[in-house]
Amino acid sequence: MHFPKTISVVAISAMIAGCTSTGEVRQPAGPETVEPEKALVLPPPGGPSIVSVIERKRGNGVEQTISLFTSSSVPGQNFLKAQFLGASGVNSGASSDSYRMIRQGDIAREMARSVPGVPMATSATFLQNSYGPFGYASGRSRAGDSCIYAWQQIRSSQSAQTQARNFGMIQIRLRLCDARATERQLLGIVYGYTVTGTFDGDIWNPYGAPPPANPALGQTGAPIYPDEGGYRPNSMPIGYEPAPAVRQPGTVAVRRARTQPPSAAPVLQPPVGPRVPLPNDDIHTNAIESSAETPAPIQQPARPIGATVPSPDCIGDAAMTAACQK
Repeated sequence: MHFPKTISVVAISAMIAGCTSTGEVRQPAGPETVEPEKALVLPPPGGPSIVSVIERKRGNGVEQTISLFTSSSVPGQNFLKAQFLGASGVNSGASSDSYRMIRQGDIAREMARSVPGVPMATSATFLQNSYGPFGYASGRSRAGDSCIYAWQQIRSSQSAQTQARNFGMIQIRLRLCDARATERQLLGIVYGYTVTGTFDGDIWNPYGAPPPANPALGQTGAPIYPDEGGYRPNSMPIGYEPAPAVRQPGTVAVRRARTQPPSAAPVLQPPVGPRVPLPNDDIHTNAIESSAETPAPIQQPARPIGATVPSPDCIGDAAMTAACQK
């Protein structure tokens, strides 16, 4: 019997295999946190900021839950959820998501989980953003918070898929509740988000062939205006009317203040009294000046060079006057 030798060979082989094992620790495939810069869908500039991004790799694509800033009393977190389906071989060990079209029952269950306790009403208006048609429902909580839940499926048309290409698909869900925003403001996030993720290979292109250029380009009778909306008939008045002059009240006030003269202080006139005439003054002139209603400024008459004023002792007696003149 050769059984003992066989058992020993098996044991030796197991020991050799154990010695050659690297002992590497493996983590099972599951959700992982990635940087906000790697988000496959970004909110618009100025929109709710990204709090975290949880990524899960599937066998046929990638799924991300992008948590957004939340300011609401409604339970739950605002989020953008994106599923990129069609890129086979991303993670062969993970489960694959099937191609499921959007159904009203599935959307109702999603809203019940995402926006609990808020009655939501689905909008019947056809809406479309840069990536195609989308739907949404809105509601208001008991505390007055506005909420919307939007859904969109980005996929090429059936005619484009018949050419053995454009088989990829992107599913997007958006949950937003805010205590201060209106429904209109929340709906603007659906028009403003940007899909940054792409598929590797043209076969998984979810957008289809690029649309042709506007046939109105370069044609006569189709004006294109510079304002928002592009080609809109009768959207701009014809003719030119100059704009009215813009007055600046501050400048006018400053100019007026500069042109007004400062208030002048009253000029004090010296008191006018009787003036003693000098011997050489003209008596007639002094009489006219004294009789004037408005006194004129006092002006000293020019004295001739060499003239002397007589002393008071020489006035009165003729003999004394003659003696003083010698």
